[in-house]
Amino acid sequence: MKTEIKISTEYITLSQFLKLADVIQTGGMVKWFLSEHEVYVNGELEERRGRKLYANDEVDIPAAGSFVVIT
Repeated sequence: MKTEIKISTEYITLSQFLKLADVIQTGGMVKWFLSEHEVYVNGELEERRGRKLYANDEVDIPAAGSFVVIT
């Protein structure tokens, strides 16, 4: 089961998403987290912290869980 993460804007960056989903505590941890952990957006490995996520995008983090963006 995927955890739903609700956003109130058109999109959210991957770094903002990781904080909102409680995967990381601060924005400063994003670069480190992406270098140490695999993060998949819609099935593709993603390393850009500025990647824009829109409604229905799926984020899979083997170390933290599976998420879906909803509006």
